[in-house]
Amino acid sequence: MTVVEPVLEAYPVEGFGLWPVARFEPWSFMPLSGALAPAEVGTAVMAIAACNDIDPGPDDGRPPRPADPLQGFLHGLLTMGDLFAPGGLRVRDTATGAVLVPGCCSGLDERRDWYEVTDGEGRAGFGHDPSPLAERVGGTARLTADADRDGGPVIELPVAELRRLLAGAERDLAAFLRSAAAWAAVHLPGHAGPVTSALARALDLPPPAAAPGSSEASTSPTPSAKASSPAAAPSTSPPSPACPPSKWPSASPQPEHPAS
Repeated sequence: MTVVEPVLEAYPVEGFGLWPVARFEPWSFMPLSGALAPAEVGTAVMAIAACNDIDPGPDDGRPPRPADPLQGFLHGLLTMGDLFAPGGLRVRDTATGAVLVPGCCSGLDERRDWYEVTDGEGRAGFGHDPSPLAERVGGTARLTADADRDGGPVIELPVAELRRLLAGAERDLAAFLRSAAAWAAVHLPGHAGPVTSALARALDLPPPAAAPGSSEASTSPTPSAKASSPAAAPSTSPPSPACPPSKWPSASPQPEHPAS
């Protein structure tokens, strides 16, 4: 069986205390879906915020970083125009054990490049070190875990099956965003709306509709520009920001979570 799932690169959580988080092995990939526990959602939000935690430049028009620890940590996420969520789609063949993971500098917003394989030119790459490559060969999708390595793992499946699995991964990512919106309403009540909107932009998803009776603006989601066509041209994403800071604003012990 072949499994396709959206994954986010996990960041170190030691010393982080702004909200509850679960520990994943740093720089491993954590799967995103609506089934995550609240602390796991917190880890994902922390990772995306940390990845975009960049000081305002002299000419970028962004306000100075606030002194408040929480507002300061969220400042990049809430004020940057181009946001980045490191990761992509992970493909696993449960029969052979072969796994394809996103390479360095790959972002979740680039997942739509997979549709180049099923419905476009028939070829797409997803980062480097490793250099995953997906190709369409007739009616078969051939997925090479590292195109720069001879004899590495290869996964093959029908193109129609890959298309179905990509749709499922998209549903998983949308379910994660809905969970993140609910999580933010509890853990970041003063920033829930802006944080949810920023996460949606980082993931290239429409913001989830507000729940009935919510104080947030309730608007129907509309497809983003990159989401308008499954076979859209590959997106141009900003370069991956620097690693998270070595010191978090505050510290508290965090629960352990097995590596993924």
